[in-house]
Amino acid sequence: MIRVLLQYGLLSLTTLCLLGSCQSADQTPCESAAVAIKAPDAEIASLKQFIDTNNIKATADERGFYYKIQKPGSGDKPSVCSNVTVNYKGQLTNGTSFDSGEDVSFGLNQLILGWQEGIPLIAPGGSITLYLPPSLAYGDQEQPGIPANSILVFQIDLLKVN
Repeated sequence: MIRVLLQYGLLSLTTLCLLGSCQSADQTPCESAAVAIKAPDAEIASLKQFIDTNNIKATADERGFYYKIQKPGSGDKPSVCSNVTVNYKGQLTNGTSFDSGEDVSFGLNQLILGWQEGIPLIAPGGSITLYLPPSLAYGDQEQPGIPANSILVFQIDLLKVN
């Protein structure tokens, strides 16, 4: 009798562990609050100098990036927890393109902070240009085609919020 209870107990314990691990893996938490990270003053000053020197008509965001909305789009804007589908092009400040994509889907919370903060400014069908200081992009980490501490410019068309 004790052997049967131990077998059922072990089976029950194994089942609970498997269900628990599957459940936690499927429920990845996401904070839907807006990202509240602000770029350092020195980065904001460098970005402002780039904006001013190139006579770019863009809006300064309190978090330290600049943006220009070409089309606001319509419907519900994404949150940081949304999945989005976009067309995009990334450039360095010298105009060198380092990346682009069409009809690409991402979980917004898995992207650089500048995208998490900037894309929710538009709705599906909208277009935005983001001017990002390094700390809201890749910071001091060099990426393929992107030197460390680079100001980045992204042209983004928000196709849909999934």
